[in-house]
Amino acid sequence: MMTGDNYQAVKAIIVLGSGIEGDQPTPTLAKRLDRAAQIAQQQQQTWIIVSGGIGFNKQYSEAEVMSNYLKPRYHIADTRILQESQSTSTELNLKHSRPILAAHHITMTDPIAIVSSDFHLLRARAIAKKQGYQNVVMYGAETPISIRYNAWLREYFAFISGWLLREY
Repeated sequence: MMTGDNYQAVKAIIVLGSGIEGDQPTPTLAKRLDRAAQIAQQQQQTWIIVSGGIGFNKQYSEAEVMSNYLKPRYHIADTRILQESQSTSTELNLKHSRPILAAHHITMTDPIAIVSSDFHLLRARAIAKKQGYQNVVMYGAETPISIRYNAWLREYFAFISGWLLREY
C-alpha cells in the first residue's frame, strides 16, 4: 500500500544515528531526519524511533538531538517520537529498537521503515535481516556532497568487514 509521495505504509520509522555537533545533528544526520519527517508527515499514526547513543566526549545522546530537531522543525508531537539512546552502531541501533517496537505492539513481520543515508542502505538492510526484521522498507537520504566520497569509501570497507565477521 502506498501513501502520499509513494511512501509505503509502515507501523514505525527507525532513524539511524549519524553523529552530532554539540546539540545539533551533523549535516548527514539532518538529511536522514528530513527524510524521516517526509514519511512521518504522510503517515500521522506512525511511530518514529530515533536511535543513537552518547558518543565519546558528548553531552547529549544522538536520540535526544534527533528528537529536538524533529519536534519544532516539523511539528511532530513528542508522543510520536520514541528515543533509543543506548546504541553506538548500526547493529545496536536495530537491536535496541526491537524492545521499543515490541512495547508498542509492532512485530518483526510488520512493515518497518529504516531511514539512513544512501551509502548505508545495503549494510543496514543486511543487518536488519540478520536481526529478524522481516518486512523492512529502506529509505535513503542523500549524502551531503562534501562528504560523499569519504562516506562511500568508508562504507565499502565497513560492508566487507561486516561480511568477513559474519555480521550478516
